[in-house]
Amino acid sequence: MRVFLETEQLVLRPFTDADADADGLFALDNDPDVMRFINGGRPVSREAIHTQTLPRLLHDYPCFGTRGYWAAEEKTTGAFLGWFEFRPLDEHSPAVVELGYRLNKAAWGNGYATAGSRALISKGFTDLAVERVTANTMAVNVRSRRVMEKAGMSFLRHFTGDWPEAIAGSEHGEVEYVLARTDWEQRR
Repeated sequence: MRVFLETEQLVLRPFTDADADADGLFALDNDPDVMRFINGGRPVSREAIHTQTLPRLLHDYPCFGTRGYWAAEEKTTGAFLGWFEFRPLDEHSPAVVELGYRLNKAAWGNGYATAGSRALISKGFTDLAVERVTANTMAVNVRSRRVMEKAGMSFLRHFTGDWPEAIAGSEHGEVEYVLARTDWEQRR
């Protein structure tokens, strides 16, 4: 297993084709609570995971020379917890990246999202030439907003996204959080 990043609790590794056949991704994307703020909690088929999700998770970004999504595993047990996103908004420039995470319910409340986010932000600013990290979520997703804040990000704006299908809470819009390298360096 090739490790991209480790924290005290987590191992982040690149996804592989084998992950499509593992039950972890399927279970993650079929938990209504996990998917509540993504698609309203609707189930996702194995075919959609193979044809839509996995190609996104396996994509290499030329400016990084690596992927933008990583499988998250619990460090001591190797249990699949979900994934983290830290992908450049422009494939050819590492300047601005989007941070995201999707963890299974058993992982909630254990500090994994915050630890993984902080570690990715640090790696981005120290090793990957990132200048700015951005993250979005639905305004009503208070848990995700709290993770962004604990990871050192600041609220930037409230906006209304273009949802293909309205889901519960989308009428309240979305929020964007940011962290610039200069702000991160001043806090260290």
